[in-house]
Amino acid sequence: MHRSTVQPERLGAHVSIQGGVDTAPARGLAIGATAIQVFTKTPNQWREPALSAGTCAAFRREVSRSGLRGVVAHDSYLINLASPDPLVSLRSIGAFKAELERCTALGIRYLVSHPGNYIDDRDLGLKRNAEAYALCLQAVPGRVMVLLETTAGTGTALGANFEELAELRARIPAPLRRRIGFCADTCHLYASGYDLVRDFDGVWDYWDRVIGLRRLHCIHLNDSKTALGARRDRHELIGEGTLGREPFRRLMTDPRFSRVIKILETPKGNDRNKMDRKMLRRLRAYGKTARRVRSVA
Repeated sequence: MHRSTVQPERLGAHVSIQGGVDTAPARGLAIGATAIQVFTKTPNQWREPALSAGTCAAFRREVSRSGLRGVVAHDSYLINLASPDPLVSLRSIGAFKAELERCTALGIRYLVSHPGNYIDDRDLGLKRNAEAYALCLQAVPGRVMVLLETTAGTGTALGANFEELAELRARIPAPLRRRIGFCADTCHLYASGYDLVRDFDGVWDYWDRVIGLRRLHCIHLNDSKTALGARRDRHELIGEGTLGREPFRRLMTDPRFSRVIKILETPKGNDRNKMDRKMLRRLRAYGKTARRVRSVA
């Protein structure tokens, strides 16, 4: 008789690194997280900090002490690996290499990255993007996996549809392709036209056919302030936006996503700990409610 294996929870939020990246695991514990996402540097500056061996060792030690089951990093907002501008491209490649190096030093397995903005021509942008990822992965060997994040489709951003994400991965040389996975953002999916409200299973079945669920390693849990297909990236609190509660109930209970790291990026207000704790309690309650309903049925 087949027995389903219950996966340990990997649920949390993006947490601050104010005071040093090694302070992040404690912030995860403070909100009751079992997983965290961090920036490894200030995300809106080109300046590249040098992490000391002591800081890296402290981060690894604090992760181990915390019992966190998942840690992911997010790259800088300034990076655009699809840019046709030679200077932007050069700076972006240098910055992304540094992101991979910091993740390696910190022992972070996954680096979430937004596909770039092509600006001029979509196909050329895909080509530049793939070549840049390959160059960076070649320059920084190791176990760090890049997770291409779904985008809302604003302007010339790549990655708003599954076919484009799959093509971007396919354009990366085979020996390096194993280090490319994916991160799905629920707000971005809905904003780009994937109806998680009325066709939850259809969306994920299609993802599985085009990309493969086995390549999904992280989900950003965000409700949306805008309507289906609005192509605007506007995050809302869980269950309080146009997605509503049901897609998040499903994500918390569907066994297809039990192994996937789930990270909140919802508005934090004036007290980030209080709001993150509230959202995590809400998500866990969704999961418990759905399980109770199934058991009664």
